[in-house]
Amino acid sequence: MQRLAICPGNDWVPLERGAGIPAQGLAWLDATHDEVDQFVAEIEALTGNRLYENHVLDARNLGHPSFFDSTEAYEMIVFRGLIPSADQARIETRPLFLFRFDRLLATLHPAESRITVQLRERMRSAGARQPRSPDELAHRILSATIDQYLDLRSAMTGRLERWQRELLDPRRPFSDWYSLLEQRNEVRKLEHLSEGQLDSVQEWRDARLDQMSDELQVRFADLAEHIERVLGHARRMDAQVESAVQLHFSAVSHRTSEIIRTLTLITAIFMPLTLITGIFGMNFELIPGLHSQYGFWAILAGMAFIVIAMWLYFRSRRWV
Repeated sequence: MQRLAICPGNDWVPLERGAGIPAQGLAWLDATHDEVDQFVAEIEALTGNRLYENHVLDARNLGHPSFFDSTEAYEMIVFRGLIPSADQARIETRPLFLFRFDRLLATLHPAESRITVQLRERMRSAGARQPRSPDELAHRILSATIDQYLDLRSAMTGRLERWQRELLDPRRPFSDWYSLLEQRNEVRKLEHLSEGQLDSVQEWRDARLDQMSDELQVRFADLAEHIERVLGHARRMDAQVESAVQLHFSAVSHRTSEIIRTLTLITAIFMPLTLITGIFGMNFELIPGLHSQYGFWAILAGMAFIVIAMWLYFRSRRWV
């Protein structure tokens, strides 16, 4: 657990256990999901307010969707963020809980997440602009979380393009339908995640609209726009996957139709030839031309003429 405080003009400094929030500035309490009990107790010690039992239960729920709720003492924002996954094709998320008080921001994040650690490192660097309120700090955390989703788009687009090439490759039939279904489920998961994130951010912004500065209002509007970009990208990818599948089946149907048409034309050409050979193959003693020395060649010439005539006819009708 990290306890940090900042006063105007100062860098982040550790907030000693038992010390209160500075009279000037803000405090940041950052913990992982396995420190919930200590996290709740520390918030009560710093603010004198105890989290509602329902919110504590929410904080223990790693499957909690993005969400916003407010009380007289604080606001709670739940925002699902990405975590590293061994399978790069799958989207793994865990909830990030933010409890916003007047001069305290308390965050509860998964142990695998590096967002808050990286944010502290950037803020401690020389010349870094320090947040002046819990709202501004919360915006930076949420913005860093959304940036991960924005970076995810390029990888998902690359996989989609590969699926499209494989689906439309005429030289090799596509058979990996299970993987394609899994990828489509991941795209829809991203869409649902973005919808929940957008709702929670907009609800929080609307609840605090009269208390935020114009600068922060612009920043939160920009944050919502970034989420909408991820949401729009997920919806386009879902539509592109559907279009690729439809094109695949259209191409397969077209190839099947071409094969059937070719076989039909071959059958149509050879049907009269089969009829002729059948007639001259009957066991009768008297068949015209049967004993002629030119009969065989005449029949071959006639059969060749029929084949050429039918081919020219089919070409004239643009069947071949």
